[in-house]
Amino acid sequence: MSRHVAIVTDSTAYLPPQTMERHGITAVPLTVVLGDQALEEGTEISSRSLALALQKRRSVTTSRPGPEVFAAAYRAVAETGATGIVSLHLSAEFSGTYDAAVIAAKEAPVPVRVIDTGMVAMALGFSALAAAEAAEAGGGLDEAVAAAEKRAAGTSAFFYVDTLDYLRRGGRIGAAQALLGSALAVKPILQLDGGRIEMLEKVRTASKAIARLEEIVAERAGAGAVDIAVHHLAAPDGAERLAERLRPRVPGLVDLHVSEVGAVIGAHTGPGLLAAVIAPR
Repeated sequence: MSRHVAIVTDSTAYLPPQTMERHGITAVPLTVVLGDQALEEGTEISSRSLALALQKRRSVTTSRPGPEVFAAAYRAVAETGATGIVSLHLSAEFSGTYDAAVIAAKEAPVPVRVIDTGMVAMALGFSALAAAEAAEAGGGLDEAVAAAEKRAAGTSAFFYVDTLDYLRRGGRIGAAQALLGSALAVKPILQLDGGRIEMLEKVRTASKAIARLEEIVAERAGAGAVDIAVHHLAAPDGAERLAERLRPRVPGLVDLHVSEVGAVIGAHTGPGLLAAVIAPR
């Protein structure tokens, strides 16, 4: 067994499977509750199935992993020879996942540093990658944690949704903001700020909102080296168009990822989501 610092995250990081395998990153799944069925994200429910359920107005909620799930993951990682674990998770403002990881870490067979990144989707994924790369370069727990926290601190995430209703139902945005958006018939551009979802701008039409999203991403990316991820739910053509329009506008672009979000985030945003994550190198 090789001695190393291992990286654990959760299924909302939406890292490509080949990337996780290459860097030895473990993802602990969150759960989507569809009617009376509890389904693990990534293995038991697809983004397409989730989108269809939402379109049919079926009851959909989400649930964190229990501490015992994290405990099992930490034991399995330790058995591969890991001498320490960095466990990075979506914002504690969105989920109890971080709290469950903290509980499990107390009984883990090796030291575990649990980090609330304040992020989600590839904003979380880029932080996990930074930790993995630091560990692969020979860094210990402190170095891997520092790399992840630095990447998270510099990362921005912006997104457009067709309606605020899904975010309101899940308690991820205030009822007053959701009502205002509906009453004014505006299309919102939102951002992650301090681990929470905040309204950034209100735009009158969907096409103008998506064009404005492109402008914001290009402005925030600047001229330095940067990675960008474009996410969507049931909007692949829109995501590809946004990605292609960003390529010539971001001179320091290193990697550009385009992917559909999983069922957990999709349950809270609804079909039509377009999101962009900007992570400076």
